[in-house]
Amino acid sequence: MGVRRSFRFLLRPTAKQAIALTQCLEDHRQLYNAALEHRRTAYRKAGVTIAYNQQSAELKEIRRADPYGQGRWSAGSQQQTLRRLDRAFAAFFRRVKAGQKAGYPRFRGRRRFDSVQWPAVKNGAAWDSQPHDPVTRVYLLGIGHVRVHQHRRVSGTVKTISVKREGARWFVVLSCDDVPAEPLPATGAAAGIDMGVASLVTTSDGGHLDNQRHLTACADRLAAAQRDLARRKRGSRRRREAVARVAALHARVRRQRLDGAHKAALALVRAYDVIAHEDLRITNMTRSASGTVEAPGRNVAQKAGLNRSILDAGWGVFLTILAGKAESAGRELIAVDPRNTSRTCSRCGHCAKGNRVTQAEFRCQRCGHAAHADVNAAKNILRAGLALREAAQAA
Repeated sequence: MGVRRSFRFLLRPTAKQAIALTQCLEDHRQLYNAALEHRRTAYRKAGVTIAYNQQSAELKEIRRADPYGQGRWSAGSQQQTLRRLDRAFAAFFRRVKAGQKAGYPRFRGRRRFDSVQWPAVKNGAAWDSQPHDPVTRVYLLGIGHVRVHQHRRVSGTVKTISVKREGARWFVVLSCDDVPAEPLPATGAAAGIDMGVASLVTTSDGGHLDNQRHLTACADRLAAAQRDLARRKRGSRRRREAVARVAALHARVRRQRLDGAHKAALALVRAYDVIAHEDLRITNMTRSASGTVEAPGRNVAQKAGLNRSILDAGWGVFLTILAGKAESAGRELIAVDPRNTSRTCSRCGHCAKGNRVTQAEFRCQRCGHAAHADVNAAKNILRAGLALREAAQAA
């Protein structure tokens, strides 16, 4: 049975194609904003709720009225943009129902709209449309056959093709169905993993995968680039160049973090058949401690530093990548409740705050068991994961 996977490649457009891609992005952004304004106005003035089907039906007239603007792009890509807005409203109403902070869909500025998606079947886009050409290309209606730096084989059936802009670079993302799994040989080993700041991952058998702290390593250069940006006049050419430098530094950190997460996840799925990890709520863990004027937070500076360290480690990215690799490799991934895993003795089960002597040292107040704190937590995570596994098998 195949799985759904995404493949991401660097695009190498010509200067003319880069201009066309930029215009395509801008026209789709305007369509998104116009559709949002249509929904807002209809509800505010008449109490009418506009749905995706109604807006999609109006596309034909919009394209006929603007043949050299909206009319030159694929109707399939424009429908995907309208679906994107529809998903934003669906998410808004879902959060309202759940009593969460809702966040009404917003108009997108040029810097907040960076991708366009096409269905991959007869809707203005095709992958590898010239099979006899030694250079891989993707065809996009209104833009042409764009060269692709294909660094890995694409498998499965291409369902959607997306183009994304990151700074001065363009990428193509292929979403594929029925990608064949690539199971790895069984190892007979199981491990619990503890996520941390000092080490990205600590395993129950004492292994440590380093946290590279990419953002911290780039902090001085990033701070200098941001100071330079703050001195530039808004709307000037130099300010645009400074913005591009800051964006390029952030993109580099993001690529380094992704690369490290892929390597760490691959090492784990190669070594273990069963991997238990903490079911972390990273959004809650990195919530601001600043509070309000009436009720100020406590230890604000320390909490802000911890938040930066957690986000720099990229726990969420790592766990997402680990889940994908585990599924493809035929490994079993088990999420367990992280509560008290760092305070409980892995030998006798005694739970107390005082068991955690320092960040790295654990010493049980009851039995005297001493161990590295993260290794002790990883053993507790493994035990909890195996218990959940046995319960599921017995059910």
